Amino acid sequence: MDKASHLSVILDLSPTQWHLSAQASNTYPLTLSTFTSHLLAFLNAHMACKDENSLAVFGALPGKSVMLYSTTSPVDEKAVAADANSYRPFKILDCTITNTILDQVESLSEADTEAPIDLVGALAKSLCYINRVTNPANTRTEDTTVLPDPRILIVSVSPDQSSSYISVMNSIFSAQKLKVTIDVCKLFGADSVFLQQAAHLTGGSYINIERPDALLQFLMMSFLPPPSIRQLISVPTQDKIDFRAACFCHKNIVDIGFVCSVCLSIFCQPVPVCSTCRTKFPIKTLQRLNAARPNAPVPGTPSGTRSGTPSTPSNSLPRSTSIKPAGTPRAVSNGNPNALPVVRNGAPVTQR
Repeated sequence: MDKASHLSVILDLSPTQWHLSAQASNTYPLTLSTFTSHLLAFLNAHMACKDENSLAVFGALPGKSVMLYSTTSPVDEKAVAADANSYRPFKILDCTITNTILDQVESLSEADTEAPIDLVGALAKSLCYINRVTNPANTRTEDTTVLPDPRILIVSVSPDQSSSYISVMNSIFSAQKLKVTIDVCKLFGADSVFLQQAAHLTGGSYINIERPDALLQFLMMSFLPPPSIRQLISVPTQDKIDFRAACFCHKNIVDIGFVCSVCLSIFCQPVPVCSTCRTKFPIKTLQRLNAARPNAPVPGTPSGTRSGTPSTPSNSLPRSTSIKPAGTPRAVSNGNPNALPVVRNGAPVTQR
């Protein structure tokens, strides 16, 4: 580790999801307190790797996001009791993060716990913080070799929020521009479609922890090495990546979507007027697309049902394959530039 590394950690602090994760009926239950102890050991290891390493911890709570700790923010060291059996900087870090998490969770009312977490806000704050600490103008140095190598680790226990699809994708594109690697550690629940894409598009790792009781081992072996060292070691990668997108009209994740040929907005069904750019589409085009919608049962499947779309293996797609707006195909139907092209899993479908 010749170069310093900056790590921003985004913690999913949804009380509802952590309550479900701690249920004794789970094969490997994981409580928030147990998770915190594993996390603090990982954060201490990151700070111990190199003296110039920096750290920032953000919490995504229901309806809000807060900064829990950062190495650049002043800390009241007098409030931390002295302990002869612990390293003083580690003790301050542990107490600050633990007390802040406890205060933020206890300040939530019963009605607030049902709201979705503000993951987008935490991700945006993390990117702004990284932009500040890695900008030579802010660090008062012109030598870019001394700037830290930034990355983000998202610890998630909540499902995807379809309504935040556009905001999440904008954050991913901003991370790409800043050359920030996004790693994802999924502790509970089904795989996150949006976070899978975030890790894939930024060159990070997405790991669904099947054994939460071995969380510290996964953190140390998979997420502690910075991206520059991961090229020399074997880090778990994603076998399958779900590239589905969310429609702009109902915010639902769709298998087959209709893309506006002007602004590339995605819809779950043909629309006469694009709600984003207000482009009007010919009636004949809408009729042809409605007639071509795959509502008929697929041979070999029960009547009235449609076969699901399997996830696309990551090794069968080029690196440029994504749902980034700039890369979305602009299909034209019968020479009409105002036609709505049909897109199935990111690939245009020719209409006959």
